[in-house]
Amino acid sequence: MTLMTAPSRYEEPSAAIESQPSFDGVDLHALAGRLGTPLYAYSANAIRQRIDQLKAALDGLDATICYAVKANSNRAILELMAAAGLGADIVSAGELQRALQAGIPAERIVFSGVGKTEDEIDAALAAGIGRFNVESLDELHAIERVAATRRVVANAAVRINPDVDALTHAKISTGRAENKFGVSIAEARRWFAESSQLTHVRLDGLHVHIGSQLLDLQPFRLALHRVAAFWRELAQAGHPIASIDVGGGLGVRYRAGHDQPVAAADYAGVIREALAGFDGRLLLEPGRYLVAEAGVLLTRVLRIKQGTERRFLVLDAAMNDLQRPSLYDAWHDIVPVASTLREPASYDVVGPVCETGDTFARARVLPECAPGDLLAIQGTGAYGASMASTYNSRPLAAEALLDDGRYAVIRRRQTLEEMVAAEQPAQDWATP
Repeated sequence: MTLMTAPSRYEEPSAAIESQPSFDGVDLHALAGRLGTPLYAYSANAIRQRIDQLKAALDGLDATICYAVKANSNRAILELMAAAGLGADIVSAGELQRALQAGIPAERIVFSGVGKTEDEIDAALAAGIGRFNVESLDELHAIERVAATRRVVANAAVRINPDVDALTHAKISTGRAENKFGVSIAEARRWFAESSQLTHVRLDGLHVHIGSQLLDLQPFRLALHRVAAFWRELAQAGHPIASIDVGGGLGVRYRAGHDQPVAAADYAGVIREALAGFDGRLLLEPGRYLVAEAGVLLTRVLRIKQGTERRFLVLDAAMNDLQRPSLYDAWHDIVPVASTLREPASYDVVGPVCETGDTFARARVLPECAPGDLLAIQGTGAYGASMASTYNSRPLAAEALLDDGRYAVIRRRQTLEEMVAAEQPAQDWATP
């Protein structure tokens, strides 16, 4: 997927130029006036609705939903997940601590990721997490060593790389043979054959995750059928499987009128069909699906700059606040927070960071804008604030949770003093 080039004519008007004056009953103009911009705002009710939809689709299955913390790791968001009875899918010791502090029980936490350190493994074992998703033989041996030192037995699942094309952006595809994630079925087969040598790891699970922002069920279906065939093979060989983790990856609507997300019920139907007869625990790891469309990034127009070939709409939000367009060439609908109708105009929507890559959209048709106008960049509840940086010494944006007409600040705007607090002059010199 590439960034759009300038069209010879305006894009056709679409839902992307509709206004969004309120969100979860909160007036966005008033909110931005009170808290300033850039500002992330999340709808608690939108998150709850997504959780309920997925739970309803899984009704009757022995399934645990483990929210992928990396999507949005704000403690208030994690507390919503805990209140709904969800677990957590983590990839670092920091995410482990966030999940525990938010009230997610350790036994509902699964630890994924290719680079777990022995200190992180030790912290996870000390907390009593439910399961490790193991990505390499070296990691399996590390868990064995650390668990032996603690005199505990770790529950583990092998992450299978099924070599399935997820039909998504290359940077968020994780299930191809050339990707860094998981191991082949042939290698996993050897692990189970030699599992009797493990004294402090119980290897009794399978895990698969082929990528993110999937809008087609066929890759899910193919991957799960390969995992199911392997589960049956292992069971026949005397290796019972207690859990199958089907990962996450459900796509969301970033572009109105274009993206067609998979319905939760249809997704659950694929799981039921592929894993029919499995009597163990199912684990799911949704992240983006639960929070992406529940978030907007509020930003004001700083100025309009007329170039020789393009007209630039310069915002006070930048790539450090929202990296997805720069990192993935990702589309986000951008809408005015206004109720007045204006003539359409075409802009390159950019931020103030000193990089050409600081571009949210090219040749995007929006209602005519003026300095000071408030815009909402939609679908930013996932991989927005959680991926933000302080590049160009820009403090991190504030975050607010909205709920039935009220709001709470869940991350105050970072100050310059807070941003540089850990820095110090080079005066305490030492030799290693």
